[in-house]
Amino acid sequence: MRYFIEFAYNGKQYHGWQYQPQSVSVQETLTKALSLLLKKDIELMGAGRTDAGVHAKQMYAHFDYDEMLDSAYWTQKLNSFLPKDIVVYGLLPLHDDAHARFDATSRTYEYHIHTFKDAFENEGSWYHFHPLNVEKMNEAAKILFDYIDFECFSKTHTDVRTFNCVIKEAFWQQNGTKLVFTISADRFLRNMVRAIVGTLIGVGIGKISLDDFRNIIESKNRGKAGFSVPAHGLYLTKVIYPYIHKH
Repeated sequence: MRYFIEFAYNGKQYHGWQYQPQSVSVQETLTKALSLLLKKDIELMGAGRTDAGVHAKQMYAHFDYDEMLDSAYWTQKLNSFLPKDIVVYGLLPLHDDAHARFDATSRTYEYHIHTFKDAFENEGSWYHFHPLNVEKMNEAAKILFDYIDFECFSKTHTDVRTFNCVIKEAFWQQNGTKLVFTISADRFLRNMVRAIVGTLIGVGIGKISLDDFRNIIESKNRGKAGFSVPAHGLYLTKVIYPYIHKH
């Protein structure tokens, strides 16, 4: 029987989601907990990978297990066993062909910035004290909808077959000294969100014009885009599956 596990994590102490030979990952930590408690070697396939230091407010992974599992019981059991920075929300039995990575139709990320020094925000938000033109940054974000090839925002020397992504939403919201960038797409390239945010920051400080932003995308050259913002402000917030989220 195939199960989806829904969970969240603070990525500060982890070298990303995926197994790393020399570093602790979320995948390794969760796999060890499941294998120990279920008394069987479990293999977890995640909805995607997050880089070192990136957080997830909603993440899914799938695994196979022969017996029926009580979601409430095993959710509580896992949460009492896992470290405090990983939380399980539930287990969901699904059809045998369900796939946490390939079946996801949409993923949403948020990037958090605070523009005034804050003693409590530093763990999960990036402090950027230069004035930002949020209106211009939103104008630039709309330009993303005109394109599907985002090689300019991808980590170089990556093993993907295509740089095409369909962006469904991209916008900034400001609440006082706090800024949140939200972006949804069918898929994301490695480092893509952090590179987009860094380039939009360039627009916000007046270093990159709207025409420049278009030219950067059309160049397909990572060297022309902006810097990658720090990982600790980035959150995976939503993963959508057609058979879980029907409405």
